Amino acid sequence: MEKDCIFCQIIQGEKQGDFVYQDNSVVAFKDQNPQAPVHILILPKNHIRSINDLSENDRPVISEMFLRAKEIASEMGIAQSGYKLVFNVERGGGQYVFHLHLHLIGGWQRKES
Repeated sequence: MEKDCIFCQIIQGEKQGDFVYQDNSVVAFKDQNPQAPVHILILPKNHIRSINDLSENDRPVISEMFLRAKEIASEMGIAQSGYKLVFNVERGGGQYVFHLHLHLIGGWQRKES
């Protein structure tokens, strides 16, 4: 855990988070500034700074993050209507919290054409 990392603080219970999933390696909580009706952040409990900092040892947790995203999308009722999974990488790619996290975004009501 990184002392100054807001996500590490949420994982440790030092800051408030609205958790939707938690196990030994991965947590998921609602984004505090949602960009869609459903906006969940899925992240490893262990601090990994960015995609650029991944190692071969991180393969299991990355797989776990994607599998949890699929399950959470189903639980949130957006699996069939569709959703986005997004990693922002480094400041130029839109990453502002430097703890690896996957955005699960969806829930928009789209008109049929």
